[in-house]
Amino acid sequence: MAANKTGYRATAKWLIASPTKVRPVADLVKLKPYGQALAILENVPNKGAKLLTKVVKSAAANALDRNRKLDEDMLYIREIRIDEGPRMKRVWFRARGRADMLLKRMCHITCVIDEIGKAEA
Repeated sequence: MAANKTGYRATAKWLIASPTKVRPVADLVKLKPYGQALAILENVPNKGAKLLTKVVKSAAANALDRNRKLDEDMLYIREIRIDEGPRMKRVWFRARGRADMLLKRMCHITCVIDEIGKAEA
């Protein structure tokens, strides 16, 4: 939750969702204006869209709280990063006394929001 040269960021860690399923949803809203990104995320029926909505709203709240001159119309999503987290291993019992490993994958989501008119340095 810090403001620096790269914009305002928010992070959500240890979310139980596969990174490979969340990344295509993140690609839909990357480099889009804040309002348009929220509209897209509200209409995507994936679990990853709900998780991304929370992180994007948190990053926007950080930007608006720290800089009183900003408006929601001035924000855009500069970067969304979906990193892989640890995997929970569970035993999945199968037929004839066998067992398989069930991997519950986790992801870390990082969102960076910046001003539209800000010069890139």
